[in-house]
Amino acid sequence: MTSNILNGARFNLAANEITQLPYDTGAEVAFAGRSNAGKSSALNALTGHNALARTSKTPGRTQLMVVFDLPPLKREGEEPLTARLVDLPGYGYAKVPDAMRAHWRREIDAYLKMRRSLRGIVLIVDIRHELKDFDRTMIEFCADTDLPCHVLMTKADKVSRGEGSKALEALRKQFRENKVPGTVQMFSSLAKTGVDEARARVIELLHTPRAHEL
Repeated sequence: MTSNILNGARFNLAANEITQLPYDTGAEVAFAGRSNAGKSSALNALTGHNALARTSKTPGRTQLMVVFDLPPLKREGEEPLTARLVDLPGYGYAKVPDAMRAHWRREIDAYLKMRRSLRGIVLIVDIRHELKDFDRTMIEFCADTDLPCHVLMTKADKVSRGEGSKALEALRKQFRENKVPGTVQMFSSLAKTGVDEARARVIELLHTPRAHEL
């Protein structure tokens, strides 16, 4: 069983532009999602830290790319690999100027297209609602670039088991039909539903090189 290296997450820096991010080597997984989908709570649950990522009743508090360093990834016969989690700016309901929204779009787009150490995306969506434009754009990008995507359908504690299962299967079907290289699960930071599964998936992504690294 893989140990929980995510528990070793430590804040490194907050970047306003991709040029301010750590040197583009090693392995990192990025967390993306709309401002009210529960991204910060998910990060805290996965790392086992109560306040690693800032949570707030006001959506959109994450307005920078926040980098958390992880312990080095170790594989037999290879040099340890630097590893990171990246919390991308929450997108959607944040009460910010249009210019800042445009800035986020440009930087996130550049990050996804240019960051060679990026090994996967964890997309946070609210299980109670249909996918929004931002969610669909992220999924389409992952399909087009063969970037692994793991979707956490958060707030599963707020729907019945039947409703949750229906939403889960609908998104899985969409992934199959559109050949998205990804996986989907139900998740609840509050009830701890799916935390172990999600943690294992993030660690798996970190350990899996992309085609250009092979």
